[in-house]
Amino acid sequence: MAKGSYYLTREGYEKLRRELEELKKVKRKHLSKAIGEARAHGDLSENAEYEAAKEAQALNEKRIAELESKLANAQMLDDEQMAKDEVLIGATVKLRDENSGEELEYTLVSEEEADYSRNKISVSSPVGSGLLGYKEGQVVEIRVPAGVLKYKILKISR
Repeated sequence: MAKGSYYLTREGYEKLRRELEELKKVKRKHLSKAIGEARAHGDLSENAEYEAAKEAQALNEKRIAELESKLANAQMLDDEQMAKDEVLIGATVKLRDENSGEELEYTLVSEEEADYSRNKISVSSPVGSGLLGYKEGQVVEIRVPAGVLKYKILKISR
């Protein structure tokens, strides 16, 4: 992977693209209007509303720049060209905890797409990075701050 670039699933790419569009077309206009309204209240040197609106505008512009950079440097995952029998970014992995017998399922995604409530974990997380490169049937031991997790890979799908 080239320096400064990273992989995104199609879903992750579209999510970032939609966020960028919202920030540029909707939030920018809203913040500009808020600054204009605050400016109308008089003395800008002691106008907390104006300062808050300007700060929000700066944060919005920073996020826009971040998203534009990420989208420009993102490489879209192509499921057709990826190994189907190996845990890679974009894969959904069904696991069995060898200590408790509990079955778990995670989809490995980029940091930007991670959403633990939807079982989407980052490939840079301890569990995500620990699973990379393994195949169905293998047992993986992953060192985490709380100890060692031991999982058997039951199924890999895309």
